[in-house]
Amino acid sequence: MPLPEPGMAVRGSTTGRPIMAALDLFGRRWVLRILWELSRGPLGFRALQQACDGMSSSVLASRLADLIAAQLVTTDEAGDYALSELGERLKPAMSPLLDWALEWDNAIRARD
Repeated sequence: MPLPEPGMAVRGSTTGRPIMAALDLFGRRWVLRILWELSRGPLGFRALQQACDGMSSSVLASRLADLIAAQLVTTDEAGDYALSELGERLKPAMSPLLDWALEWDNAIRARD
């Protein structure tokens, strides 16, 4: 499956709108989890794999290659993975989702 990019048809859309390409990329299995774990700081491959509940190394390598190609993740001289400058700009967008998830958790717990 080709890497989604703005300006090209993606899953669920033929328009090439940037938001549709982003949703296609973020909708790929494990992508948001990897970005979330890297939002806390750089990690080596094995540490990232462990942080992502031990996903398979082949899936992690594939997703990291996609995220590097999408310019959201980079590697440093030690081989650790980190959010790129563009990837870092996702953190303010993820913060409200975390806040909402915590509110949702509280609402579910209050129900039980």
